[in-house]
Order: sequence, then C-alpha cells, then structure tokens
Amino acid sequence: MRRAAGLCTCWVLTPLWVMAAWLPVSAQQVPTEYQGVLSTLGRSGDFNDGVLKIGLPRNDLTMTVAGVALPTPFGFSGWVAMTRGEGGMDVMMGDLVLTEDEVNPVISALLDHHLEVTALHNHFFWERPRVFYMHLHGYGLAADLARRVEPALDLVGTTRPSPSGASPGTPGGGAGSKVSPEPIAKVIGHTGDQLGGVYKVTIGRSDINLVEMGARINTRMGLNTWAAFAGSDQDAVVAGDVAMLEDEVTPVLKALRTSGLDVVAIHHHMTGSRPVVIFLHYWGRGSALKLAQGVRAALDVLGKLDRSPMRQ
Repeated sequence: MRRAAGLCTCWVLTPLWVMAAWLPVSAQQVPTEYQGVLSTLGRSGDFNDGVLKIGLPRNDLTMTVAGVALPTPFGFSGWVAMTRGEGGMDVMMGDLVLTEDEVNPVISALLDHHLEVTALHNHFFWERPRVFYMHLHGYGLAADLARRVEPALDLVGTTRPSPSGASPGTPGGGAGSKVSPEPIAKVIGHTGDQLGGVYKVTIGRSDINLVEMGARINTRMGLNTWAAFAGSDQDAVVAGDVAMLEDEVTPVLKALRTSGLDVVAIHHHMTGSRPVVIFLHYWGRGSALKLAQGVRAALDVLGKLDRSPMRQ
C-alpha cells in the first residue's frame, strides 16, 4: 500500500510541475504596477518575459489590400509594451495603426504628454482605407506612462478631423496662380527657386559632417531641408522634408504641429551613416505667410542643441 501511494504521489506532482511551465500567464500573474496600467487604459494585456504587452487591434476597420478583404490579424493590430529599465523606471514602446485623419491628432496628443514619436510609415500599397504605422517611445514610472499615453490611444478609432486647409480642390484658384516669393523668403530666411507655379526653398545642413565611404554628403547629395509652395498668397499649400539629427526629431515635430502643419512620414534616407540623420515629410494648407512661419519654426530648432562630440 505504501509503495502504491508513493507511486501515486509522484504521478500527480510531476504532471502539475510540467503543466505549470507551459500555462499561459494569467491576469493574476501580471505585476501589481502593470495591473494599474491595464486599469488606467481600460484594456487587457499579457505579461511574459518581463514585458507587459497590450494589443490594439483595429477591429473597427474593414480592410482590403489590392481588392482582397483581409482580417485584422493580417497586419492591422497595433500594440503598446512596457518593460523595466534603470532606476525603477519603465521603457514604453508602441506601434499604432492609424488612418490618415488620425495621424496628426495622435502625434499632437503624444507630444503634449511628453512622449516621443520615432517613426511614421506605411506597411502596404493599395490598402483601403489607407493606414499608417506610428512608433512611440516613453520613459518613466509605469503608472505615469499609462496616463501620458491614454489621451493618444483614446483618439484611435474615434477621431475624424478634416485635413488641414479650408476646403478641397485646387488651391489659389488654379494652376496659373503663384505665391509671392519675397515674403516667403523673408520669413524663412533663405531664397528659393521659382519652378513654374512652385516656389521651392532648399537649405543644406552644413553643420553636419556626414561622410559615406569617404565621400562628403552635402546638400546636393540629399542632406537638406526643403519647402515647396504652390497656390496663391491667400490659399497656398506647402510640402517639404526636414533633415534632422536624432535629438532634433521631437522639437521639430512640436514646432510643426504647433504651427498647424501635418506630418506625413518619418524615416531614414540612408543606412550606415554617422551621425544618424532622420527625415520628416510634412504638408499644410493656408495662407502662404502662415505656412512659411510654420516652416521657419521647424528650421529654428535645427543645429541649436549642443552635440559637439558628434561633430568633427
């Protein structure tokens, strides 16, 4: 009887130990501070490998790519994750799936709460509706990060603002109109070139010593910031590109959004280069003077931070 009992005990304990190793992590096993994060955000998540991860599926969107209907898990789910860093602080990263109309309100909400936007790009061609993928970053106490990211997450799936500009259609009354170049040049502080109906200002980054394979990368090689204006003085559009060092990205984003300009992409143009240069593309519609002031606000950020060890 004793032998049978011993065999029975061993048979029961071993499978339980094995099963415990493979059981999915339950909500009760989420650390207390992360349970508070889930409560603040009103969302569910899981904790594994030291990371709290919260899924943000866009179940509100009916997606097609090249005419093929696709389910949300195919690539239309965002996420936010936290993990413990130094000094009891957490690092937060995320990837949000956003429609065109949601991108810039979400950027503003993140910036207003001292979080960083680190990339904005597409994952597909021919998708309907168009969606973009925005990466975010934050550092701080988990509870504080949750409070700071919540306003941005609350905009996803609920915000449908109008694009910048008063009305659709050709700006300035038609292709024959032109903006006045002198006031734009005065505001921006640089003269440009008249290319048909477009006035384009290109500004180099001579303060950045960028070398690739022994070649100096200068303005003509693509290390530049530019702004192109079209339309009329009263109803103009602007599009452009800003070349930034890593620590200039957030200040430039704030300057553009505060000025009412929309950010449409954040990405690299080069790989393997040092220092790292990131490019931001933007768009806006309004009076030519107001648009020029928005561009100037972004330019005023560039080259202002002390980073002498990065320069040569």
